[in-house]
Amino acid sequence: MVSAKPTLEIRDLHVAVEGKPILKGLSLVVNKGEIHALMGPNGSGKSTLANALMGNPKYEITSGSIVLNGVDVLEMSPDERGRKGLFLAFQYPTAIPGVSVANFLRMALTARRKEMGIEKPLPPKEFRTLVKEKMALLKMDDSFAARYINDGFSGGEKKRAEILQMAVLQPEIAILDETDSGLDIDALRIVSEGVNALSGPNLGVLLITHYQRILNYIKPQFVHVLVDGRIVKSGGPELAHELEAQGYDWVREIQAA
Repeated sequence: MVSAKPTLEIRDLHVAVEGKPILKGLSLVVNKGEIHALMGPNGSGKSTLANALMGNPKYEITSGSIVLNGVDVLEMSPDERGRKGLFLAFQYPTAIPGVSVANFLRMALTARRKEMGIEKPLPPKEFRTLVKEKMALLKMDDSFAARYINDGFSGGEKKRAEILQMAVLQPEIAILDETDSGLDIDALRIVSEGVNALSGPNLGVLLITHYQRILNYIKPQFVHVLVDGRIVKSGGPELAHELEAQGYDWVREIQAA
């Protein structure tokens, strides 16, 4: 059941990078239980939106608001936004040598639980069981937990590690920034199956993608087209197929009209 109040509401968002306007009045609502796909040509502002949502200081929000569960998050740090239940799976995840996947997940989960009013960390045995269960979901070997985050990982391993974090932390809104980028068909299928398994009434997903192919695996209820910093068209899953068949020229014409 979808919550009555919007979980994530982006209102007339304007974002600039080094003084150049990129987003020019973007509005979007994502509720728990919904999967939204945001599509658009290169340079349309898709990754700018993802970075602005998570508070990357390089991206200057010149006007508008980002509201999570009724609270504007613009004054929150990126880690505070994460603790509040906003999650970003990066297009290019960063390596963190010296920090194991398991230790990172333990620290992040403890911080998330505190935000949810649960003061005690998950007991070690329960934590190991949880991580092992989620790794099995993503067809990851148990030894993966001892490796340093993204250090020497293949493209597919990096994306699976991102979805593993999402599985363990149980955010309210997950922003997946071009999760299909650099994945072969097998890795794409595994990552998509993991996202599908995690989707449900307690999670809203904003899937940012350039291509339709990931939507063959993850089925959105809503598709939005971003051109030149604005959403110019929204519709159902059929809109993604129109884009696949016709490209983006026809929606550029809508934007220009």
